[in-house]
Amino acid sequence: MRIAIFTDTYDPEINGVARTLKRFTQYLSKKGIAFQVFAPEASSELQNVQQVTRFASLPFLLYPESRFAFPNPLKLKQAIREFQPSIIHVATPFNIGLAGASYGKKNNIPMVASYHTHFDDYLSYYNLNFMNKWIWSYMAWFHQPFQKVFVPSNDTKEKLLKEHIHQNIEIWSRGVDHNLYSPAKRNRKILQNYGIKAKNVLLYVGRIAPEKDVQIALDSFLALPDKIRQDSHLIIAGDGPLYKTLSAVQHPQITYTGFIEGEQLAELYASADLFLFPSATETFGNVVLEAMSSGIPVIGARAGGVKEIIQEGKTGILCSPKNTSQFTHALSSLLGAPEKLNRMGATARQYALTLSWDEIFNRLIRQYQLVVHGQQLKSEVKKAISA
Repeated sequence: MRIAIFTDTYDPEINGVARTLKRFTQYLSKKGIAFQVFAPEASSELQNVQQVTRFASLPFLLYPESRFAFPNPLKLKQAIREFQPSIIHVATPFNIGLAGASYGKKNNIPMVASYHTHFDDYLSYYNLNFMNKWIWSYMAWFHQPFQKVFVPSNDTKEKLLKEHIHQNIEIWSRGVDHNLYSPAKRNRKILQNYGIKAKNVLLYVGRIAPEKDVQIALDSFLALPDKIRQDSHLIIAGDGPLYKTLSAVQHPQITYTGFIEGEQLAELYASADLFLFPSATETFGNVVLEAMSSGIPVIGARAGGVKEIIQEGKTGILCSPKNTSQFTHALSSLLGAPEKLNRMGATARQYALTLSWDEIFNRLIRQYQLVVHGQQLKSEVKKAISA
């Protein structure tokens, strides 16, 4: 099998889609499966990766960290003809995704798509609600040519079916690196490096942006009863458009780390006592699974993919989106019961261990094979009829 992946976000960009695709291509390399990625230009040290064809791009309006690409038609045709894919996987609905879908349709190549982001949920955060109808119309039109559409959660599948985006929707879940994100990485020294000596350490990891509801995390922490809050510290790890604004407001019990990754991030997860993630716009919530794999329970929003990861009362607590009082109450209930907190953290780790990246990617490859074989069968039937 030869897999062409078209995406408007890829390594070294830092987001759930880019990281999932990077891990997928690492899996393909390990399995000896041929692939070619078509993606926006990256930093110079990554430009010459043989299996990645890059195109000129500009920063995306709402997300300057992401790129809006301008695929060169001649370069695209030459690269894809040389590669000769047996299947095309389109991961994003923007320019590069459009180019991949157009080429696959014209050349009768089996195609699948994956849906990762609820752009409609973002609109209210940027005063763009008037675009809601247009977005869903575009999504329905864009996904029409694909044999299958992959989504990361049942909640996302139900939403796309309701909006009549596609009828053949499959779950492509997510895994976690159990060795990297592990309770064994607990290291109080990393907290000391930030000057944190509190008894209870709360952690948020993710993009510092309006649609992540980071303000709910801050408000919930600040609303804690004095006795609990005085023994607690909130860490906000990540970067984004709100970082400068929020971090400019100094508070002795709130620390902003900026962007961190790798071992440093893993140690921060494992050294925290509780993960706080109020975002209600997630199709999955990779950071929630990373926290659970690190052995800490999660308080999250009862929305999107997050509500499918957290087992209420066992691995964490779910709260109504944007309901600060519920988040504050959940924080108080766990911080005031350390035995329950530890028990839930251990259960969270056990759950995370059941989610293997290799098995998830194995299932995706099997779905690819079904699509390719189905397309071949259709072609054979058409030839037989016309003969």
